[in-house]
Order: sequence, then structure tokens, then C-alpha cells
Amino acid sequence: MLTLVVRSWCSLCDTMREALAPVAARHGVRVAEVDLDAHPDWEERFGERVPLLLAGAAPEGAPLAALTLDATALDAWLTARAVARGRDFR
Repeated sequence: MLTLVVRSWCSLCDTMREALAPVAARHGVRVAEVDLDAHPDWEERFGERVPLLLAGAAPEGAPLAALTLDATALDAWLTARAVARGRDFR
């Protein structure tokens, strides 16, 4: 699961959302969206680094992208994770 941390008034968030959608769809990855303004306790941690794409759930997820999305890098990261899950480590 990926989590996109956004603010409702953020145009960069709109841009990242649009760039993320086809990559997530191609990999069958669910993207949860969380509005930072609904979580004031996260402000110190994330501040102005929105949009922020996390691997996993917010706020614990690992940062994958902040402010802009490199769709090619995300595509490669998701492909590598899929290949690793398919390996037999016995």
C-alpha cells in the first residue's frame, strides 16, 4: 500500500496525484490519501513537504517522494518489490 499525504488546497498535490494514478494502476497498488490538515499532530513531522508519498501507512511509512514524483523511479521500485515477492528463498 502507498499513502499520499496531501493538503486540499495544494496544486502540487493535484499534480502528484495525477502522475501517481497510472503507475499505481499498472502495478495494482492501492493508494490511500490522507489530508495533513486533518492530522495537526503530524505537522511537525511533515510540515511543508507535501505532497508526500509513503510506502505503507501514514505517518509511519517510508518516504518515496516529496513535492514531485519521479514516475519512472517509482515504477522501477514497484517492479523490484514485485520481483522480490515472487522469489523463492527456501
